[in-house]
Amino acid sequence: MKPWKKPLKVGLVGATGVVGETFINLLDEHAFPIAELRPFASQNSLGLKLELAGQEWPVQILKPGCFDGLDMVFFSSGDDISKEWAPQAVKSGAFAIDNSNAFRMDHEINLVVPEVNGNLLNATSKPQIIANPNCSTIQLVVALKPLYDKFGISDVTVSTYQAVSGAGLPGYDELLNQTKNFQQVDQDVKAFPKQILFNCIPQIGSFGSDGFCSEETKIMNETVKIMNAPEIKVSAFTVRIPALNSHSESVWVTLNKTVTKADVVNALGNFDGLAVIEDGDYPTALEVSGEEPVFVGRIHQDRHNPNRWLMWVVSDNLKKGAALNGMQISELLFS
Repeated sequence: MKPWKKPLKVGLVGATGVVGETFINLLDEHAFPIAELRPFASQNSLGLKLELAGQEWPVQILKPGCFDGLDMVFFSSGDDISKEWAPQAVKSGAFAIDNSNAFRMDHEINLVVPEVNGNLLNATSKPQIIANPNCSTIQLVVALKPLYDKFGISDVTVSTYQAVSGAGLPGYDELLNQTKNFQQVDQDVKAFPKQILFNCIPQIGSFGSDGFCSEETKIMNETVKIMNAPEIKVSAFTVRIPALNSHSESVWVTLNKTVTKADVVNALGNFDGLAVIEDGDYPTALEVSGEEPVFVGRIHQDRHNPNRWLMWVVSDNLKKGAALNGMQISELLFS
């Protein structure tokens, strides 16, 4: 990370959730210069204290004026809360980095993955809402960007295999509880439409009239916006799998040029934020959990179309897919 200009006063909405916890851990790991942390959560969490930078910070609830004096507020607590409170953070003079879906497709709001379109923000930017993309979209666009810049892309097809941590703590707990009682699984599922243990569920979010679920629509729309490439045709199919953490994607990308495998591997390997795994090996969700880069493996050419390349893209959805991307956005603004 680059040197920071000053210690920052940071708010964290959804501080007791899995993304909030990851965000605090990252602040600690990267020695983020904290002058003040204001963690916000529900009434049920009042009285809790979160430790960071050698201090304990009491959990607060959202109320008028609660963001006054802050430099940045990271939101990870759902669309409704973001819609109501993110504008108030900006009115208080803070940047609002929002991890929900509330503002992502608003044409007036920047949707940012620093490695891809970080040029939209810099140290002279004024306080504003900045949308943090969908976790699956983030890892996809990081892998697509170097190929797009060097060779051009006409279309992308992606199938995702998403861990239960993407559904938050309830999803994580539901898989663990079903695992502990695998011979008598409680059929009263709550976090997912069907039993997740020993299963794959081809639905993440609600279905639209066209048969696509909301997660698929997010990936298709957000990819084009982040890359500023309306010419790319993106099609997505999303699946929830019984992995605890890290999302995996099989990606078919059709380039505008005929290139060699060495060309593709070099483009990916030289791009910031990517780690290429070759020599017969490949990344898996279990191995990647806790890591920061986006990992790419199984890079090979389609048998029927020499311009189409297949690759396997894996990333920690709580880190690069959420909290780390938000922290990297703050680096654009304050370092």
